[in-house]
This record gives sequence, structure tokens and C-alpha cells, in this order.
Amino acid sequence: MNPAAPTPTPPGDRSLDAGLVPSPFDRAAGHALLAELAGERTRSGTLGPLDELAPGFADWIVTALFGGTYQRPGLALRDRQVANLAALTALGGVEPQLADHVRNSLRIGLTRTEVTEVLVHLAPYVGVPKALAGLRVAAAVFTEAEAEAEAGAEADAAAAPAAPGPGGAAE
Repeated sequence: MNPAAPTPTPPGDRSLDAGLVPSPFDRAAGHALLAELAGERTRSGTLGPLDELAPGFADWIVTALFGGTYQRPGLALRDRQVANLAALTALGGVEPQLADHVRNSLRIGLTRTEVTEVLVHLAPYVGVPKALAGLRVAAAVFTEAEAEAEAGAEADAAAAPAAPGPGGAAE
């Protein structure tokens, strides 16, 4: 042991650790959060095929990530999503995951403007090319969301009963 090296501080004496708790590993909470964040298409389209390819990996993701890290106190879900957008954009090359997190961000209440501003804000930190790549992913998700909303509105209109005509009967 190096006599000049500082002695580790016992865990009970760390003032910076105040309020930090270990991550739980709660499978049920992970599935509940994933249901809140991701649509059914994303969940079924990702978890099932992933489990076929790498058995147990999808369960680990749900339990450790959504049932663990996401369950820690200290950050709101919205803040975690902003961090995810930033991290995935900075990584680059993970466009499917970034697209999922753009969708998740919109689903939990971030606006398109907020998502866009997060990505623009990253340019000086991660580089313009990565910020632009993130913006392209977001634009594609926004377009997809608009098309889905229009299709849903058209389906609702087609399913609505016909309005009564002048004589009171449906035409």
C-alpha cells in the first residue's frame, strides 16, 4: 500500500453520498415504466425479437434499466429522457434507440420544440454532425407521429355515426 495514498473514507462518512440509494432491481416496476414510456408496437417489436436473439437480455434490460436505474430517486422521468436524448445523440450510430427515446419523450410530455432544442443545444458539445444526425432522427419521428395522428383522426371520422340530415334521420 502506498503510504502517500489517501485512506478511503468509510461509507457512513461521505457527505456527498447523502440521499443516494442503491438501484432496485424491480421487474414489475420495469415493465410498468416501459408500458408508460414506450408504445405497444415498440415494446412487442423490440423485446420479443431481442429475447429470441439473445435469451434473457430483454429481461435484463427491463429489470436493470427500467426497473433499476430509472427507479432511483433524484431525477424526474422527464429529466432522465433529456439525459437519454443527449447521451444517445453524443454516441451516434444508435439511431433506432434515439428514435425510440424521441417517441418516449413526446409520449411523456416533452414538446417537439423541447426535443429539438435539446439536440440543438448539444452541437457545441458533441459536434455539429452528431447534432444534425439527432435532428434528422427527431424530424423523422415527428413526421411519423403526424402521419399516425392523421390516420387515427381519419379512422375516428370514418367510424363516427353519420350526422342526422334535415329530416332528423341519418343520411
